[in-house]
Amino acid sequence: MPSCVGHSFFCLLSLHYNKQATCSYSVRQTSKRFIMQNRLFFASLFVCFHVFSQSNTQKILFLGNSYTAVNNLPQMLKDAALSVGDSVIFDANVPGGNTLLGHSSNQTSLNKIMLGNWNYVVLQEQSQFPSFPIQQVESDVFPYARKLDSIILQYNPCAETVFYMTWGRKNGDATNCGSWPPVCTYSGMDSLLNLRYRAMAQQNDAILSPVGEVWNYVRTNHPEIELYQSDESHPSVAGTYLAACTFYASIFRKDPTLITFYASLSAEEAIKIQNAVKFKVFDSLLTWNIGLFDVNAAFSYEINVNNEVGFFDNSTVSDSLRWDFGDGDFSNELNPSHIYGVPGVYNVVLTVYSCGKWDTITKQVNITAASVGEEMFVQWHIFPNPAGKVLNITSILENSSNYAVYNTVGELVLSGEFISGNNQISLENLKDGVYQIELFDASKSLGRSKLIKIMD
Repeated sequence: MPSCVGHSFFCLLSLHYNKQATCSYSVRQTSKRFIMQNRLFFASLFVCFHVFSQSNTQKILFLGNSYTAVNNLPQMLKDAALSVGDSVIFDANVPGGNTLLGHSSNQTSLNKIMLGNWNYVVLQEQSQFPSFPIQQVESDVFPYARKLDSIILQYNPCAETVFYMTWGRKNGDATNCGSWPPVCTYSGMDSLLNLRYRAMAQQNDAILSPVGEVWNYVRTNHPEIELYQSDESHPSVAGTYLAACTFYASIFRKDPTLITFYASLSAEEAIKIQNAVKFKVFDSLLTWNIGLFDVNAAFSYEINVNNEVGFFDNSTVSDSLRWDFGDGDFSNELNPSHIYGVPGVYNVVLTVYSCGKWDTITKQVNITAASVGEEMFVQWHIFPNPAGKVLNITSILENSSNYAVYNTVGELVLSGEFISGNNQISLENLKDGVYQIELFDASKSLGRSKLIKIMD
């Protein structure tokens, strides 16, 4: 059975409560595809109730080409983050003109991926390739996006792949215009790039850094800001600054207008770009899958007539989990069953953990006498409670019956058999604390009751 060695602090924390806890409920076992299939349901949970534990330091690997290298985008992102009090640790392999195909077999890129412990790995395709005819993209681009994503997750199971959506050339792709007219204009080329990068993110359950989307907005609404170098392809300082702000909003999930680093731009230019990033990215993170793959707690339950309640984990992402049934009993099972000893309204809490992050959800479970069998509650009663050395049982059945006492992590600590006429249990060897006592008639449970043991 897998252990929590090398996993998150929270997985280790769950071991504190149950020695049998494991980290076996990994999203990597169920695949990220399940999350995408249920994304519409869980999106509203993220927006309204999401609990997200995020470090202010992010480790980022950039695999791209000159669009990433020009003006040193990784360093500009680091400077922007630092101005808000956040930290970026980065590495990069960005030789000019390189493609995803090239990176998938480039030993330098592979070695950097295999170092592991990255929070994010950024993939940027050659600037023209994603805008080519779909048959060519399906053979020369998409397979290598998938291959790289698979390698990333193999060596970095807690990492997120980020696709760096680039932009159309200022006046279209003159080189390929004759053979592929859709790229003859900026808008034609840019719309294809946007479409294909969205497809890559969708196919690989990855997130997007939609630099091209923001670029289009700034071109339209602030034409006075020159985003291109003189080659009408590579980014100017303003273009790289736009990319850095977009990556900051995408990775740190923070308002980019908090950034006080302006590179060499005027404050007016920088603030216009920041506001564009806020509008297109930060205000609609889920549009770009940002947050979609976070740990997200959810469960359902079913009350049975035989006094058992079945609980079902519906969480999208979890390495480990912990149930608090609201009556002093706990479990680390995936889909546990639980018996409530007395009627009442119980607050059931499910906490799930993944990659150092956690989420929790609480639901009320109403246990009525009718739902668990009314006779169960008139057959027996314990006193005193809290108890000292001796616990008395009333209303024992005429035939002999068994009892079991469990601690708060569900371990059996005391058991025995009642003989007709003997209605006491010795608690002398039981440590002070909270327990659950359960009675049985033959193989049938007669229910549980909370027991508190104190010093006599």
